[in-house]
Amino acid sequence: MKKVITFSLIVALALSACDSGKSERAKQEEALNKATREELATAVAERDQLFSLYNDISQGMDQIKQLENILTVSNTLPGETVTQREQIMADIAAIQKTLQDRREKLAELEKKLASSSQNNNTLRQTITNLRAQLESQSAEIVSLKENLDQARERIGKLDAAVDSLTTTVTTVTDERDIAQEESVNLANELNTCYYAIGSKSELKDRHIIETGFLRKTKLMKGDFDQSFFTTADKRTLSRIALHSKKAEILTNQPEGSYIIDSDNGQKVLVITNPDAFWSLSNYLVIKID
Repeated sequence: MKKVITFSLIVALALSACDSGKSERAKQEEALNKATREELATAVAERDQLFSLYNDISQGMDQIKQLENILTVSNTLPGETVTQREQIMADIAAIQKTLQDRREKLAELEKKLASSSQNNNTLRQTITNLRAQLESQSAEIVSLKENLDQARERIGKLDAAVDSLTTTVTTVTDERDIAQEESVNLANELNTCYYAIGSKSELKDRHIIETGFLRKTKLMKGDFDQSFFTTADKRTLSRIALHSKKAEILTNQPEGSYIIDSDNGQKVLVITNPDAFWSLSNYLVIKID
């Protein structure tokens, strides 16, 4: 009986040891599976982050190309404003900040991949390609900024040239207007003429003529009355109604440059050659009876 109990105890202990061994292996397998799943999840997450970053960087290149086109167009158009240039500078600054953020994200992913137990050459190559794209984009932005600075300098010089030309044009225009006004005034002055029509007594009273017994008539030798004369323009004066049946020109207008005609019994002076008529004097005195 004692031997039977001892054998049973030994069998029980052996079975217990087997069960304990199986439990430990199960734990190890479970831990291994769990670690594999976590690494797989980490790898998938890193891959997804890389793909997302890849898309962002690709979009960033499109943004840079679009901005490059905008800058190219704005350099060819004369109507670019200060606000437009400021907007382009703001866009460049925003893209520069975005590139820096993406560069930091890429470095973080590269660090994670380096410490990972997985040896994923594809992801490493992707990171290398993305880094090259980021550097290319950074170089593009630097070039764009230099072009914008050059454009701003060129626009500044053009603005200064335009201001100078505008000032010159304004000055020349003012001088031209003054010269034209002076020319008009001089032409008007040169073509101004004066005529007086009156009886002998009216002309004497205003000291336009001086007469005496056996003395030749003198015209405007003293302080004559200028207000008695009518002012006219040689270029438009061609006919003067004298309102008298008799008329005599006392000033020395050349013969052949005028005629004294009659209209309903009243005398009318008709100037047939204005240049000759006013060639000797700008004054005309006509005595009527």
